[in-house]
Amino acid sequence: MNKFRLALAVAVLTFSTATSALAQAPLKIGYTSVEYILSQMPESRQIESDLKAYSTQLEAQLKSKYSDYQTKAEAYKNGAATMTEVVRADKEKELTGLQTSIQEFQRSADQSLQQKQQTLLKPALDKLQKTIDAVADENGYTYVLNSDGASPVLLHGPKEGDISDLVLKKMGVTPGAAAAAPKAAPAATPAATPATPSKTKTKSKK
Repeated sequence: MNKFRLALAVAVLTFSTATSALAQAPLKIGYTSVEYILSQMPESRQIESDLKAYSTQLEAQLKSKYSDYQTKAEAYKNGAATMTEVVRADKEKELTGLQTSIQEFQRSADQSLQQKQQTLLKPALDKLQKTIDAVADENGYTYVLNSDGASPVLLHGPKEGDISDLVLKKMGVTPGAAAAAPKAAPAATPAATPATPSKTKTKSKK
């Protein structure tokens, strides 16, 4: 019984000490809307203007390719009956090639627009991240979350709380080793809404 009371006393003391330490250095969590801040930044208008101009340029190129295809498809339709089999087969092959070229250009344009968007947004996002870090440090916020979307994203946190390297080591991966390896080419995935500003990066380290 005495051992049980001693263990209980130690547990209470430990809990009291932890509570006291927490009271001295409370965990302060903040949140922000990255989309809202970006929309209010002066850079946002220029980014939107540049992205729109680039998108218009790509659309003009696509329209030109499609117009060329329509012209040749119409000419084939009107003269197919008088063409020899060899000429007709050659024209059909040309039209098929044009269709493929248009589809490939659409995929390439989507990727190019995404890359352009990321390039234009990077300086603003870097500026935003530095400002979030500064505000968090000045106001004593331990963590800052992005309130946009269904799942909060960590934007700021103490370095000692980052277990990324521990997880990599647990999987048998040496942290930083992948940096020296050549990067794989991004997947050719068309953007669903390429003109909408992307969300901020997830900050894992301070």
